[in-house]
Amino acid sequence: MAATTTAAEATRSMPRPLRATVDISALRHNLGVAKNHAPHARIMAVIKANGYGHGMLRTAKALVGADGFAVLNLAEAITLREAGFTQEILLLEGFFSADELPLLARHCLSSVIHAQWQIDALLKMPISAPVSAWLKINTGMNRLGFQPNELPAALQSLHQIGAQVTLMTHFACADERDGIAEQMALFNSITSSQQLPRSLSNSAAVLNYPEAHGDWVRPGIMLYGASPMSQQSASELGLKPVMTLSSELIAMRDIPTGAAVGYGASFRAPEAMRIGTVACGYADGYPRHAPSGTPVLVDGQQSRIIGRVSMDMLTVDLSQIPAARIGSPVTLWGAGLPVDEVASAAGTISYELLCAIAARVPIVEAA
Repeated sequence: MAATTTAAEATRSMPRPLRATVDISALRHNLGVAKNHAPHARIMAVIKANGYGHGMLRTAKALVGADGFAVLNLAEAITLREAGFTQEILLLEGFFSADELPLLARHCLSSVIHAQWQIDALLKMPISAPVSAWLKINTGMNRLGFQPNELPAALQSLHQIGAQVTLMTHFACADERDGIAEQMALFNSITSSQQLPRSLSNSAAVLNYPEAHGDWVRPGIMLYGASPMSQQSASELGLKPVMTLSSELIAMRDIPTGAAVGYGASFRAPEAMRIGTVACGYADGYPRHAPSGTPVLVDGQQSRIIGRVSMDMLTVDLSQIPAARIGSPVTLWGAGLPVDEVASAAGTISYELLCAIAARVPIVEAA
């Protein structure tokens, strides 16, 4: 009778070559860059979206030198507490239901407060310990937050229950030419009489606007080694790439002039070419809309995608890489190929690429 092979055994014996490698030392280095830029502020490291695709707990362990962690929801926050993290943990969109308040109190969690219904819920809750409330003010982003004229009443209500209040806002254009001046002026004008901690700066403001650092800064994308600004590269900012998405060539072929490649025949060879197939596709999180010409590295040499990205595979040009072979390493982004360059070629941003890594892609730590 033939032996039965389990799925786990098959995975160990025949691994698909695609993987995301996370460099823990780069995470720590990038945290150091944030601290150097904002030496007088505390660091609230943003690790939502599964640590921007790098693994939330892995990221938190690497960034244990941060003063706090910002996450999206209660489940993420409790996971951090149960893993032993004692830093301040902030829910960036606040609690979503009054039913969550007992758990917030039990786990000593901080919450963004951005709407009156949240204050109403706090006023009805029996208070056993001071609430840590990050009161969000809408200074122009127009997503979440109290209008400037609503601030006095919101503060009065929070003081009524003895909340520990931090004033916060979020910049819309810290990474663009418009900058932060208008929002900063509005924030300062309506909070000048309040002697309370402040938090304003995302990654771009941490790097560009020391006047906005306040008491807490909230770096996100810079911690993962990508640039928040289109006009400055990560390396120019002293940041190191954390994630390298890599695979291998699993097939090669020579095609004649005029031959089509991929779905829709969107690419036709302008001359006789050698092409290769890579084990990576949009089901892995690689952007389906990445056009022909999007950069990749094959055997450490610059190449390009040709044709449409498929669900599990994509095709690359090997015309200038004669030594390429089955099993040649391919870097989709990361070490040697900044994720920002790939994102730009694909018409998106590095945040999306990193956060979109699929669960089926193994994540390993660099040796």
